[in-house]
Amino acid sequence: MSKTKFAKELVKFVQAQYRSLADPSKAPNMAAYMKTEMPFYGIAKPERLPVYREVKKRFRSESREDYEAGVIALWNLPYREEKYAALDFARHNERFVNADSMPLYERLIREGAWWDLVDEIATHLSGRVLLRQRAALKPIIKQWIADDDMWIRRSALLSQIGHKDRTDTKQLFGNCLLLAHEKEFFIRKAIGWSLRDYSWTNPDAVITFLGEHGVKLSPLSRREGAKRLIAVGLLTKEDV
Repeated sequence: MSKTKFAKELVKFVQAQYRSLADPSKAPNMAAYMKTEMPFYGIAKPERLPVYREVKKRFRSESREDYEAGVIALWNLPYREEKYAALDFARHNERFVNADSMPLYERLIREGAWWDLVDEIATHLSGRVLLRQRAALKPIIKQWIADDDMWIRRSALLSQIGHKDRTDTKQLFGNCLLLAHEKEFFIRKAIGWSLRDYSWTNPDAVITFLGEHGVKLSPLSRREGAKRLIAVGLLTKEDV
């Protein structure tokens, strides 16, 4: 099957499924929650999951050309749920989630430019590549943390979510400090999220970091970073 035919068949299947599941009465609230003018079909995630599973069975990419064509074909469709389908398709074609796909993922982050899309890419696509190919990705993350695009910088901060004991602690803490001065909510929130996530694995390191550098972070970043540590009694609210 040519890449054009593969992408067309993929789009045809997803659109047919979504049109049958659409609930226009839910669509306005979903768009309002996401603060977007992009249209929704009105399909909640639990109703989308069977479609994702069927796509995974029917549309396995056999080449990078099919993979990228399929992702872009879904991504370019007008509805938000179709963007989600593009990211799920990208995520579950595991063999192509590697450094060669980073230009594609960067494009999606820049075009997505909102947390529901960007965070999925950062944690499950580019972040997964970083976990698997750290030597190749480390220079890219270093570039991303200094990028003019706030969503690229947020993605750099979130790139080690879920890495647990394989986290590059120096890069994690260094990136938090590099962006500590920023006033952008989504950056401050991402700093806190990345610290909180790592606190499950190495609470002592996060406690030390907050003790030595917490004054440089925004109150939001400190609160978010310390949330689990406070919950388990390792810190108090007064500590942060």
